[in-house]
Amino acid sequence: MPTQILFIRHGETPWNRIKRIQGHIDIALADTGVEQARRLAERFVREARDGARLDAIYSSDLQRAQQTAQPTAEALGLVPRLLQSLRERAYGIFQAHDSQEIAQRFPDEYAHWQTRDPSFTPAGGESVRAFYHRIVHAVGEIVAKHPGGRIACVTHGGVLDCVYRYAHGLALDAPRTYPLLNTSINTVRFGEDGTATVLEWADVAHLDGASDDDGLGKARGRQAS
Repeated sequence: MPTQILFIRHGETPWNRIKRIQGHIDIALADTGVEQARRLAERFVREARDGARLDAIYSSDLQRAQQTAQPTAEALGLVPRLLQSLRERAYGIFQAHDSQEIAQRFPDEYAHWQTRDPSFTPAGGESVRAFYHRIVHAVGEIVAKHPGGRIACVTHGGVLDCVYRYAHGLALDAPRTYPLLNTSINTVRFGEDGTATVLEWADVAHLDGASDDDGLGKARGRQAS
């Protein structure tokens, strides 16, 4: 039976606002992110009252994801299942810096990064290719555990990017044209044959339809597959 996963990016953090790379650094939510998580939980409660079930909640073990998942989990009587495999990409020496700082401090690495080479690995980090395979494997394990289930998965923007590329067969070096919004709900159906279909993307109706994207700026509304 097909499994439906609702991929949710964590709420806004202080570093999201200033476009500083977080990676595996364990940053907490900003006040706005806490409010986004609260409104997300309210939405799930309303949907549950209307008959929409949620069988489990998975979360990255980084606190910005946990803080986003917890209000919904508590409201629905669920316990988040924490997975290190759902973490954001490890950016190594790029972490804690913005793009301008990286260009100044690590000019050679920055130049290679800008080529969009999927095999490029910042020192101490992981390549896009390795990250992508980590996420596809982690999601596959969740799907296998919940045939026919409806699952929430609270994670990171880079993880959403991997899922979207997998579902649409996009190359890892293709420029991104789709939003990755804080506390957005991104619904994907996984078939028994391993195929993935995006049913809805960038749904932020619980935030009055607007949220920030670190790469694309402010984006609105829903994007179908």
